[in-house]
Amino acid sequence: MKTLVVLGAGTAGTMMARKMASKLDSHDWKVVLVDSSEHHYYQPGFLFVPFRMYKPEDVVRPVRSFVPRNVELIFARIELIEPNVNRVKLSNGRTLSYDYLVVATGCDIRPEETEGMMDGWRQNIHDFYTFDGVMALRKHLDTFEGGRVVVNIVETPIKCPVAPLEFLCLADDYFTRKGIRNKVELIFATPLTGAFTKPIASAALGDLLKRKGVHVETEYAAGEVDAGKGILRSYDEREIPYDLLVSIPVNMGAEVIRESGMGDALNFVPTDQYTLQAKDWPNVWVMGDATTLPTSKAGAVIHFQMEVAVENMLAHIAGKEMHGKFDGHSMCYIESGKNKAVLIDFDYEHEPYPGTYPLPKLGPFSLLRESVFNHLGKLAFHPMYWHLMLKGIEVPLPSKFSMVGKEK
Repeated sequence: MKTLVVLGAGTAGTMMARKMASKLDSHDWKVVLVDSSEHHYYQPGFLFVPFRMYKPEDVVRPVRSFVPRNVELIFARIELIEPNVNRVKLSNGRTLSYDYLVVATGCDIRPEETEGMMDGWRQNIHDFYTFDGVMALRKHLDTFEGGRVVVNIVETPIKCPVAPLEFLCLADDYFTRKGIRNKVELIFATPLTGAFTKPIASAALGDLLKRKGVHVETEYAAGEVDAGKGILRSYDEREIPYDLLVSIPVNMGAEVIRESGMGDALNFVPTDQYTLQAKDWPNVWVMGDATTLPTSKAGAVIHFQMEVAVENMLAHIAGKEMHGKFDGHSMCYIESGKNKAVLIDFDYEHEPYPGTYPLPKLGPFSLLRESVFNHLGKLAFHPMYWHLMLKGIEVPLPSKFSMVGKEK
């Protein structure tokens, strides 16, 4: 019997294990899913927890709830991947031999990579990229009475590139509702030249932040933090004082990727951006945040990757030519506060354009503009994630990017 091993039971790993198990003949194939955690998190919901828009229980479920019976689930730490001999060593002493491997080990924040950051970690420095982080930030915001709030991206790439913008917009709304917005200064310090990477979107989102009263400090390469004095300092010695620093630390792939000699300098696995196949091992596929793809590390992107990854892996298993081509399709709802949101839709070749989605003029979603419908779309993704995507029920979102409805 042949074996497909999937490493990581996050969004990408869970969906790939389920999909491949439904496609492969169970008489010939065994599908094994490995993760060290028994908890599955809805990470887009992390942003809502600090502002008490979601309860903690809204963003976590047991991993077992989404793994079908025809997938063997193992809870253990991945100690070492040996791609040249098709083996994975686990912390429980087991060694898994595989015929095909899916690496979906994600990425994590590394606050220790910035000098001085750990001195104030979970005190006057917080994050919203981990469950523990949003719970600590939630508690901090409950008693926050005013001052300077600095949101800083230390380095790119990061998981969900628009999340820092969402945090700032939601913070503006939150402090307004608390009646202390006039006592709060919001600063966005980013290494980018603007609010976002693409020129048209950067201009539109920059205008949005300006309307929210957010000052944007561009080309800011954070070098160190003086947590005692509350100062963020860049490599070119620009200092930004803060009362609360909300950090998006360096994002890196799993440490086991480095230990296994499979990754780049940030522990991401070099991946063919079109086939989703690992560049160095033809029987290894890489999904989600673990890849080096030049696109957003976000849940919607994983949904768009799935069709191509499954098609190509099945073709490769059958000894056929791979025709699936991932176009880098990304779609992100950006919460902008006051029950509105902005939607952006783009791929490798096209930047986000204004217009409507998915239908011309009719929408109902607007692109690069705030609307209540966009906010409803963002909220709808939460039940869709738990009850459709993770359970293998098709979500009616086309995986391929389209210019339909867009105004170039």
